[in-house]
Amino acid sequence: MSVELVPDAGVVVPDWAPGAHVDLVVGDGSTRQYSLCGDPGVPVWRIAVLREPAGRGGSAWVHDELRPGDRVRLRGPRNHFALEPAAGYVFVAGGIGITPLLPLLAEASRRGATGQLHYFGRARPNMAFIDELTPYGDRVRVYAETDGPQPALRTLLDELPSDTLVYACGPIGMLDALRAAMTEAGCLDRLRTELFAAPAAVQSSPEDGSFTIRLERSDVELTVPADRSGLDVLLEAGVDVVHDCQEGICGSCETRVLGGEIDHRDHILTPQERAAGDCMMVCVSRAAGERLVLDL
Repeated sequence: MSVELVPDAGVVVPDWAPGAHVDLVVGDGSTRQYSLCGDPGVPVWRIAVLREPAGRGGSAWVHDELRPGDRVRLRGPRNHFALEPAAGYVFVAGGIGITPLLPLLAEASRRGATGQLHYFGRARPNMAFIDELTPYGDRVRVYAETDGPQPALRTLLDELPSDTLVYACGPIGMLDALRAAMTEAGCLDRLRTELFAAPAAVQSSPEDGSFTIRLERSDVELTVPADRSGLDVLLEAGVDVVHDCQEGICGSCETRVLGGEIDHRDHILTPQERAAGDCMMVCVSRAAGERLVLDL
């Protein structure tokens, strides 16, 4: 279901760029992340929500209870899927993963870059926004399971120019297969992904060891045991950290790091951002050494 969110009278909404998402506060007070899939140039923010019968209740609330005229609260927007400069782009969408790629494809066209969207789904009648993709002509290729065999993801990388980036969003299985194909092709560094669910979590173990986090602005030091996350310890100490997924996919708990080496375990940061070593997702990432200094 597509939902258009309009600001209250007198409220000026912040600008957003393609690839951004918002945190929507749902009925029980928890938050869910949804990609903005409309036009960044208008104040109406559009999201699209797939009903997930096995989900945590957010999609059911949107489908069953949210109605025109209702007021909702949002956090954001935040963007860990922005369109980086490149001569060309390949976009790969699986199912509802089309949502963040809609404005990214439009932005690539505005920049005059080459771009090809490959959209995978089960059946065309159930694939969102196909009509909006019609104006792109042969720059968009739709593969529905009901139409016959789908191409292997490896074939999408054939003759991939060195100045082309690959942006993908969809089910974990599709993203894992694409990651494996790009690793085989030797171009994994050009893959950018947006996740709606986390891969199997890396569990902390006694071998990980405990570490210390120093809160520089608060002049406080805390110990994070091997079997707990930094987020758990921070919240227990009364530190107000925005958070939601606790799986390293939403970016809510991103925290600036002032010192120490990070053991990144999130599914958001690019290899370049990880190498910079100046931020981390405290819900899953840990210290690679004995101590981290956080800007808190």
